[in-house]
Amino acid sequence: MKKIKLFIVVVFYLSLPTVIKSQSIEGKITDGENALEMVDVYLKGHNFSCKSDSLGNYSLKKVPFGTYILETSIVGYTKFSKKIKIESNQKYKIDVNLSGNKTVLKELVVSGTLKQVNRMESLVPVEVYNSKFLNKNPSSCLFDALQTVNGIRPQVNCNICNTGDIRINGLPGPYTMVLIDGMPIVSSLSTVYGLSGIPNAMIDKIEVVKGPASSIYGSEAIGGLINIITKKNSSSPQFSFDSYATSWSELNTDVSAKFNIGNKISVLTGVNNFYFNNAVDKNKDGFTDISLQKRISIFQKWNIERKNNKQFSLAARYFNEERWGGETNWRKEYRGGDSIYGESIYTKRLEIFGNYQLPTKEKIFLSFSFNNHHQDSRYGTSSYIANQSVGFAQLVWDKKINKNDFLVGTAIRNTTYDDNTPATSTEFSSLNNPSKIFLPGIFVQNEYKIDSVQSILAGIRYDYNSVHKNIVTPRLAYKIILKNKSIIRLNSGTGFRAVNLFTEDHAALTGARKVLILENLNPEKSFNTNLNYTKKISFNNKKELTIDLSAFYTYFNNRIIPDYLTDPNLIIYKNTNGFGVSRGLSMNLDFDFNETTDIILGGTYLDVFIKENQQKTQQILTEKFSASWTISHKVEKYNLRIDYTGNVFSPMQLPLIGELDPRNEKSPWWSIQNIQLVFYGIRNFEIYGGIKNLFDFLPGKNIPFLIARANDPFDKNIKKDSNGNVIATPDNPYALSFDPTYVFAPNQGRRYFLGLRYSLF
Repeated sequence: MKKIKLFIVVVFYLSLPTVIKSQSIEGKITDGENALEMVDVYLKGHNFSCKSDSLGNYSLKKVPFGTYILETSIVGYTKFSKKIKIESNQKYKIDVNLSGNKTVLKELVVSGTLKQVNRMESLVPVEVYNSKFLNKNPSSCLFDALQTVNGIRPQVNCNICNTGDIRINGLPGPYTMVLIDGMPIVSSLSTVYGLSGIPNAMIDKIEVVKGPASSIYGSEAIGGLINIITKKNSSSPQFSFDSYATSWSELNTDVSAKFNIGNKISVLTGVNNFYFNNAVDKNKDGFTDISLQKRISIFQKWNIERKNNKQFSLAARYFNEERWGGETNWRKEYRGGDSIYGESIYTKRLEIFGNYQLPTKEKIFLSFSFNNHHQDSRYGTSSYIANQSVGFAQLVWDKKINKNDFLVGTAIRNTTYDDNTPATSTEFSSLNNPSKIFLPGIFVQNEYKIDSVQSILAGIRYDYNSVHKNIVTPRLAYKIILKNKSIIRLNSGTGFRAVNLFTEDHAALTGARKVLILENLNPEKSFNTNLNYTKKISFNNKKELTIDLSAFYTYFNNRIIPDYLTDPNLIIYKNTNGFGVSRGLSMNLDFDFNETTDIILGGTYLDVFIKENQQKTQQILTEKFSASWTISHKVEKYNLRIDYTGNVFSPMQLPLIGELDPRNEKSPWWSIQNIQLVFYGIRNFEIYGGIKNLFDFLPGKNIPFLIARANDPFDKNIKKDSNGNVIATPDNPYALSFDPTYVFAPNQGRRYFLGLRYSLF
């Protein structure tokens, strides 16, 4: 009998797989348009779970017959829950459409601490601007797109070639670190023309940190940083097309497509082309009002699916641009000559960057990038030919231990720079001597949660610069959540920056002024502190108001600022015998009304000066007050959206070139405003159009001229005294030489635009 019972038991267990029947549950998770990856999918109360892949697909295998509750979870989206019954042999296909929590999605940030967190939880204030924000004022590149961001001003530095930089809280462009996916792609040489080569079509969102970030991103992040986060393969459409033209004959086109290689590799490719070949001279000075440009940017991003959802992405971008400005009858055969004046710049740039998560139990990430930037320029008869290569790698370990959240990393950057200016020649020889800077570093950061409402962050970074030796940049931050759920953040840190004169200051290369460097320029060192207050107020009917207030202060023990005022024939560079200060107040108000109306208002007060020999001097080309706004309203009955954007700036000191110069020494109050209508009533299509510079503001209004001596750009007909100073003559009553640096606003008047967007998911 015992043998019979044993036989029955053995037979039962051998046949168990057929007795306990099972089946698979699979499907795709989207937000209605885009596939969602890394979504947790599980059967509640059971040990069956998985994550969706880069295409949004998920699969729960060998689920026994029975009744379950299928649930999903991911930050920023509502939770999905559905009761299901597995009782047949056919596969169960359940697609999931998740609704996004608009506020939470908008608030996810990474730039403050290198960790993805909710913006309200971050100890470092971070501002976020997504691609939808950028589309409210269509533009061809990052430089133009930031016009309506409070506290940020794209500054045009030349009336002829329209080079520019991006200023944060009044500090010039070289103090702003521009990153792409956290990589220091844009620096030194590429800050002059490279910013116009970043197309909006490759941008998923932009994160802005105002204030010190040196302990994480390196010593040069003094004024703040702009982190451009590129689009994810998983959330991008299968194909998209976006093109618009303006009444000035500008044409901008973006095309992107996504495809898969096998089951584990997805590839996103984007191409941007901007074409403007119309020499416009509305102010009748014989010079182009804006530079003519032909540029193409090709971007490709690979995402490789790995075991356990470990990250691996690789991206590359190639940028090629030709631009020129000058006398309207200039042609390429006049390049570098002295008969007809023109500024002609050829730029080629290659970038490669990626992120790889090591196959370890610990969260360790390897980031890497390489870029090469070549510039071949002629500014009248002046030649500037430069080449820069930057290699970068960073290893970061993310580790939580009880209440401590550590980030430990090491980084290495190697920069090679070569040009045909005195920047790469020695004191004793004019022979070429390329600049090479090797910069290894280590950093550690710890975020400690004191209690449920208080947190503190401390970090320190050590870099060894092969030229300037040891660099130490500490950082300290504190956050407290008040009883009314508002947040106060206090951040402090130091910065260090070595001046790259000819790569950063376009004025040193153009016009008739000569450059005078009085001494060896020492590195700039700074201390910065930022106090931030954030408050969210929720109303009925899903209305919400976010208040963001900041006070900031930056102290420099050495500021290298070009001196245009001492001598009208010179640009003088020297170390500061004193100190510099940048301080101010900033406010942002973000209103969100029921998905139909969004209003973003911002204002900034600035006081930027140098105190030297007991004398306080305000920084030129720096406004005391600025404001910006973005107002959007949907008229759902007609499938129409109206976007009204703009900015306003108070007067700023301008660089005159002599006591007789008849131009105003200060700019007027000025404003650039835009309006756009978007029709979205056709599936997958958007038709948009509007007016840029609605009230036709031009910097040349009410002044005699913008460009000094535009009729004599090679200074062939000026006369000088024995000291080399220009003297007044009947032909030159104001004793001026040719100079295009009197510029404070875009010299492009009102223009109309019309465009079409198409997206296929």
